Amino acid sequence: MDSLITAAARALAAGDPLGALKRIALRDDAPALALRGIAMAQLGDLVRAKALLKSAVRAFSQREAMARARCIVAEAEIALVSRDLTWPAKALDTARAVLEAHGDRVNAAHARTIEIRRLLLIGRLDEAERLLSEFDATPLPPALRAAHELAAAGIAIRRIRTKAARDALARAGQASREADIPALMAEVENASLILKTPAARLVARGQMRFLLLEEVEALLASGVLVVDACRHVARKGDVLVPLTTRPVLFALLAALGEAWPGDVPRSVLIARAFRGKHADESHRARLRVEIGRLRAELKTLADVRATARGFALAPRQAGEVVVLAPPVEEPHAAVLAFLADGEAWSSSALSIALGASPRTVQRALEQLSAAGRVQSFGRGRARRWMTPPVPGFPTVLLLTGPLPSG
Repeated sequence: MDSLITAAARALAAGDPLGALKRIALRDDAPALALRGIAMAQLGDLVRAKALLKSAVRAFSQREAMARARCIVAEAEIALVSRDLTWPAKALDTARAVLEAHGDRVNAAHARTIEIRRLLLIGRLDEAERLLSEFDATPLPPALRAAHELAAAGIAIRRIRTKAARDALARAGQASREADIPALMAEVENASLILKTPAARLVARGQMRFLLLEEVEALLASGVLVVDACRHVARKGDVLVPLTTRPVLFALLAALGEAWPGDVPRSVLIARAFRGKHADESHRARLRVEIGRLRAELKTLADVRATARGFALAPRQAGEVVVLAPPVEEPHAAVLAFLADGEAWSSSALSIALGASPRTVQRALEQLSAAGRVQSFGRGRARRWMTPPVPGFPTVLLLTGPLPSG
């Protein structure tokens, strides 16, 4: 490898893409194409970066397997940043195996971190956590250690484990300062803000207040009956009753939880659960059926008792009832939660991340666009959606992920 290529690679490792381009901007050999692609990615021109890296892969010979694998890893990172969740994950795994076989442990670890970040983005936390535990980041360069710790913090935040998240962010901050890459230090700082801003709203006995993530963790461990409107579950300690697939039952439970210790009129429950403006006998009959189903689901946690005007929630063992609600209440909050990361998303990527049908996501985006909440650019498959981050609260409790298990 010649001196200009070596110097450009060092500049990129230090977060100086312009310094790298000064050395190789006019070269079209395979190593230069690869480094130019990475430089353009660092500068934010992802379309040009992707084209350069594809050209580099074609330019490297079949005997240069390690160089081709490095380009594929760079492509995968661009796909992740550009939220191209349809990019073939198997190609990244194959490239990582090639790098490991050739002794390039640093780039193999980078490939593993990209894979973990993708799994984290689509809510597959168990897989992400397993992969994260399989390699030791200690011998890695500072920049990769920071990325590793950011992934660990992301998992801990989704699991609502604030101490683990805070420790990982502290290690990420130290590693980013050692790397001396401003963009990386800013990423760590932005991630740390999640622990300092409201993560949810607590509704109890007619009062509402905001909670930090560590307060949410303490609430879930307190033994009170929590009606979690962020994840659509009823929870007391380690006992969980998921109602994610039972929207009518959860709507009834949320209304009863907000009114506790009082009761809720039948007309209000019908309006909340069935969206009926006028309650007739068919609505009242259906309400009785759904209340019976809710009783059956909640039998280990609470009873639902009839009153003169409606129904009331009665927790077992004379416990308290609180409702944990998202920090903001608005239509399509989950879509906005993903778009709040500041990246450009395609509707297909949002569909994969949300686990929703493409038509449902497209309809939500059209409604948000009509309301001026999101903007799009491009046409057809190249169309992307963006929105500025929602100020004042993190979106972690709105994002895809398994229920916290304590």
